[in-house]
Amino acid sequence: MKRLVSLFSVFLALFVFATSSIAANPIRIGALFSVTGPASFLGEPEKKTLELLVRDLNSKGGVQGSKVELFVYDTQGDATKAVQLATRLIKNDKVVVIIGPSTTGETMAVMPVVEKERIPLISCAAGIKITEPVKRWVFKTPANDHVAAEKIFNYAAKLKQRKFALLTVSDSYGASGREQIRALAAKKGLTIVADEVYSPKDTDMTPQLTRIRGFKPDAVICWGTNPGPAVVTRNMKQLGLKIPLYQSHGVASKKFIELAGAAAAEGVMLPAGKLAVYDLISKNDPQLKVLREYDQMYRKAFGTEASTFGGYAYDGFQLVINAVRKAGATPDKIRTGLEQTRKMVGVSGVFNMSPSDHNGLDLSAFEMVRITRGDWALAR
Repeated sequence: MKRLVSLFSVFLALFVFATSSIAANPIRIGALFSVTGPASFLGEPEKKTLELLVRDLNSKGGVQGSKVELFVYDTQGDATKAVQLATRLIKNDKVVVIIGPSTTGETMAVMPVVEKERIPLISCAAGIKITEPVKRWVFKTPANDHVAAEKIFNYAAKLKQRKFALLTVSDSYGASGREQIRALAAKKGLTIVADEVYSPKDTDMTPQLTRIRGFKPDAVICWGTNPGPAVVTRNMKQLGLKIPLYQSHGVASKKFIELAGAAAAEGVMLPAGKLAVYDLISKNDPQLKVLREYDQMYRKAFGTEASTFGGYAYDGFQLVINAVRKAGATPDKIRTGLEQTRKMVGVSGVFNMSPSDHNGLDLSAFEMVRITRGDWALAR
């Protein structure tokens, strides 16, 4: 009998050791960000944010006894490189989930890879085609571009603006925004009087703006990411155009004001995540606490304010950790946990995902803001 008890004790000890070892296995998370290159204003704060969050979580013991092991690669904004690095994360680094890429074009290129390999991807890009139609393994944290477009049109209705000129960048983000704006305008009975396009590398948009002036729109909607929208803003000032200008949420950071110049940017309106104006929103807003804590943490670590773009990575990480706590740390369980996300308060909004919605944000994710004296103000 004593021998049986002894054998049972040994077996129990081995079982406890084995299960604790399994629990202690690191959770390998991959990330693809445009840290350098033309989209570095997106990727750099995303990388800094994610590394900061991982350090903080690991210092507190990790999640469910497991530390997070992070693998971050710089795509330089190149879709081909993003595909190569995604493959490396999956095949070599054995990650269970990927956060990023930073741009719509890179994300669209990477999606077939993660779908084939059955690894969850949480993109930090806004294009609606990333999650509509729904792909089993693809999610994203920025609100869909049609939500931003609707925010603009709802605000424009208050100003009785009905005729619009479009100026969109000729990349995946611009093409997606253009498509959604045109469809929404038709649905609302609004008129697109001019439809101009510019290249991401263009440094002068005066020809397009000169043509736009001839159509006498009530407002101009520019859709792109820096530096193009800043060039458009400066060119409008140089041409003496007094037409109201809306920008997309793709420029919702102080970098845009810096590039355009405060004088040229004065009065520009856009839908922005609440992080840009969290000190101006209602004290009862459910996001306020998260926004303040993230900004303070980022300022303490890097000596500068947090950006909306870094917030996309913040939300991606929190979605992963919540999914792990809810369902487990394997790719399939993380995917399931992401779909079960309900009322998760993040930097970008309050997430409510489902099998039919892999973004989970609505109009409440944005505030309409107006640039006033070189800073953000609520547009009322």
